[in-house]
Amino acid sequence: MKKTIIFVICFMAISLNFNKVSSQDIIMPAPDKTGGKPLMQALNERQTIRAFSKDELTLQQLSDLLWAGWGINRPDLKKRTAPSARNVQEIEVYAVLQGGLYLYDADSHILRQIHNKDIRSFCGTQDFVATAPLNLVYVADMGKLGKKEGDVIKDSDLHWSYANTGFIAQNVYLCCASENLGCVIRGMVPKEKLAPEMGLRSNQVIILSQTVGVPQN
Repeated sequence: MKKTIIFVICFMAISLNFNKVSSQDIIMPAPDKTGGKPLMQALNERQTIRAFSKDELTLQQLSDLLWAGWGINRPDLKKRTAPSARNVQEIEVYAVLQGGLYLYDADSHILRQIHNKDIRSFCGTQDFVATAPLNLVYVADMGKLGKKEGDVIKDSDLHWSYANTGFIAQNVYLCCASENLGCVIRGMVPKEKLAPEMGLRSNQVIILSQTVGVPQN
């Protein structure tokens, strides 16, 4: 009896600790794959927006945006909504929110929390970056291409990663047009300041950042 009580107490402690850790992640609803505007209308309305309201994005909007950009659309093959050279899938999508830094886990369609600091101001040099609800940071994990930590990574090593990021960013643009959201892709990113704030390894390279939010009226 005594052993049973001890076991139950230990099990409850482990369960509570697990729930505490997992609750830091953002569990998103399934993406709405049947909604939105027709493709030609979304293309017609696609544009860059640099003035955002302070309205937060809904979980459904986050879900749709991330799945549209770099989600899995063929689960049996683990293929994505955007192409990837040689299907290496080296691009990682980080979501920088007021509540912290998250990594998009496409397999589970979950945002995995890296930390709970607001680092939006490090994502760009323009004022709107620090107050917009979401900054997506596209990072090339060059470890998937054979680059070890400490290896020199030349611009020529990143050619495919530049192209792959462009595909993902355009998907986000079209999703924003479909959802009446605004976004802007940016190369003006202080990478030397942002990378340490994200805890990136030396063989993880920031490619671009994309700010998303509700357009300011």
